[in-house]
Amino acid sequence: METSLTRRDFLKTAGGVAAAAYIGPSLLTAAERKRSIGANDRIRIGIIGCGSRGRDAHMTGIYKHVQSTNFEIVALADPWRIAREQANAMVKEWFGRDAQQFVSYRDLLQVKDLDAVMIASCDHQHTTHLEAAARAGKHIYVEKPMAAEMDKLVHAVDAVKRAGVVVQVGTQLRSLPSIVGCQELYRTGIFGKLSRIEECRNSEKPYWYQYCKDVKKEDVDWKEFLMNRPMRPFCADVYSGWYGYYEFSRGPIPQLGSHFIDMLHFITGAKLPESCVCLGGTYTWKDEHNFTAPDCIQAIWTYPEDFIVSISNNLGNGYGNIRKFYGDKGVLKVDNWNAPTYSAEGAPHRDGTIRGEKLVPTVEHPDHFLDWLQCLRTGNTPNAPIEAGYQHAVAVIMAMTSYETGVKTIYDSKHRTIRTA
Repeated sequence: METSLTRRDFLKTAGGVAAAAYIGPSLLTAAERKRSIGANDRIRIGIIGCGSRGRDAHMTGIYKHVQSTNFEIVALADPWRIAREQANAMVKEWFGRDAQQFVSYRDLLQVKDLDAVMIASCDHQHTTHLEAAARAGKHIYVEKPMAAEMDKLVHAVDAVKRAGVVVQVGTQLRSLPSIVGCQELYRTGIFGKLSRIEECRNSEKPYWYQYCKDVKKEDVDWKEFLMNRPMRPFCADVYSGWYGYYEFSRGPIPQLGSHFIDMLHFITGAKLPESCVCLGGTYTWKDEHNFTAPDCIQAIWTYPEDFIVSISNNLGNGYGNIRKFYGDKGVLKVDNWNAPTYSAEGAPHRDGTIRGEKLVPTVEHPDHFLDWLQCLRTGNTPNAPIEAGYQHAVAVIMAMTSYETGVKTIYDSKHRTIRTA
């Protein structure tokens, strides 16, 4: 008990906080970054993962900035032929020529004069693609959750630090003007001392059902998809609906919860949790798909700033969605993250500063894709840098390790490991 209290006190000091946030070699300064892109050079981008996220979010998201940032998509990689062809049709419409198409990310990273890649691959592939792109010296936009395994996370982050490339992690909530406004409001101290931060994000049916489709074995490089997972016979459900299989996605805490974890880190300035417990299971949706991702789950983390964080997902009933930051002077309500509000409800030390229900003032900020594209030219640190990705990944890996083992997990900042209590 004495050791625990001493460590808590230590973490409250500036040196302790720095130690808790340590994630490897220091980031290079903007002036030291490799392969800066000149103001007039056209940025050449490759897409790794051409599914709905790669096409509808990444490609469409950056294309609206093509005139102001001067880029072109020159290469595509995906194990599924149909996805590659659909992405290439977009490239041909936008740029008037075909992109180079590959089954493997390895071949894409060999494309001459490629400046940057956007990684929208399956969750179990993120760290492999991130590390390889960093080792190849490419600037990177990488989807969340950034990692599923701690050792792979450390290797990928260290590769990024050594390369000195610009990395934006796809936790885009922190670039919303409403959430930037929440951060600025929180910094005024108006909410006092936080005790609990919570999200309940529920739905009537798991999101992974919408992705299941008829996929032909002959159109897929199955081994490329499996990557470091054990070989097994081809399955269209697993390939297209991988979100619903624990082995490939770990379920809603990493998928949905990583956004909330990153958002609370951004708003509060908290870095990494101390401990976590997590329970859940596949309770409601049991059918011919044999999905293994939990459809009802809850995780609770403790933070050295002396508050707890709770995330729960019930994908068997859509009622009860909330996102709240509870302080002793007020409560921040991010139930709608495009229009968050705040009040003094329930606050034991409310002092009259907050009267009634108020809308959080927005603070303008470039959208997440534009922020990354601009940083490719300036060498500045983007709004969701590699540290932010490491921090949300540690939190969700702690949760899923607790879920798998049934015991509390603890983060060891000195060794960058997670252990069970």
